[in-house]
Amino acid sequence: MSSHGSSNTGSKSSTGMSSQVQTPATAGIGEDKPKAFDAQGAIGKQFTEQGAIGGAAQKVGGPLDKDGMIGKQFTADGSIGGSVQSSLGGKGGKSN
Repeated sequence: MSSHGSSNTGSKSSTGMSSQVQTPATAGIGEDKPKAFDAQGAIGKQFTEQGAIGGAAQKVGGPLDKDGMIGKQFTADGSIGGSVQSSLGGKGGKSN
């Protein structure tokens, strides 16, 4: 026993390995991560209606709206967005 009355040889059943604890820093480790230009990637998500570029186009509306003549070309199913999604999008390797 130590001088303050505790023992470091006791049962450790209530504790786990630190790798088992999910934190924001360890979230997503070992999972497939999207490529940068994928609709969920760092660059591609900016073009979705929730992203900075796509969101601004949604506010302007009209032909730039996601269903408008120009905006629909930039969705993941549109001619421009679909081409980017199929050639540069998808999943990358494991995150770690």
